[in-house]
Amino acid sequence: MEFVSHKKILLKGTHIVKSYGAVNVLKGVDIEVTKGEIVSIVGASGAGKSTLLHILGTLDTADGGKVFLDDVDLTSISERALATIRNKEMGFVFQFHNLLPEFSALENVCLPGMIGGKSLSVLEKKALELLDYLGVAHRVQAKPGTLSGGEQQRVAVARALINEPQIIFADEPSGNLDSQNAEELHRLFFNLRKDLNQTFVIVTHNEKLASGSDRKIEMKDGVVLRVTEPSLF
Repeated sequence: MEFVSHKKILLKGTHIVKSYGAVNVLKGVDIEVTKGEIVSIVGASGAGKSTLLHILGTLDTADGGKVFLDDVDLTSISERALATIRNKEMGFVFQFHNLLPEFSALENVCLPGMIGGKSLSVLEKKALELLDYLGVAHRVQAKPGTLSGGEQQRVAVARALINEPQIIFADEPSGNLDSQNAEELHRLFFNLRKDLNQTFVIVTHNEKLASGSDRKIEMKDGVVLRVTEPSLF
């Protein structure tokens, strides 16, 4: 009997192309991500990984092709509608945490929800729960400058989760961490997938993280070279 997967395709990119001047960065990339999946995108510098991630996350626009999130064509809606989807349905984690230095950890986590018009009291309750889950509840009032690199990244993950997004995009999330903190962050992603069925698309040079993902997409010179399903983390 042929096995038929019933997993829902959450994110889909079709024939994505992107150039900067005369440089063709993406040359017709196709990608699908199912709900609750962790997908890592790997490849040498200049392969087009981060450009693809930014286009999938609507932080950049493609020159051609389509991006769908939950069957919504993100390339054909208004910028205002796109901003709403980006705020409510997507979370972002970057190598450099991008926390606002003048705000506490708690305030940083609440910011995307405040932008989305949610109640501050509801947000603070949710933020405290997330920070506790992520192991940094004791630092809620600390400013980013007083947090360790690992603590800052955990706060950034909480911020990405505050609006309960469908998908989280992470661009070299452990690239600025030492090996122990990188290991803890990677395990955290897998716990979030297990506990919350969270979906991740991660650009990484970390081979251990990539090898623990559900799928590893290897890029070279703007195209997908191969897709593998490594062993679980």
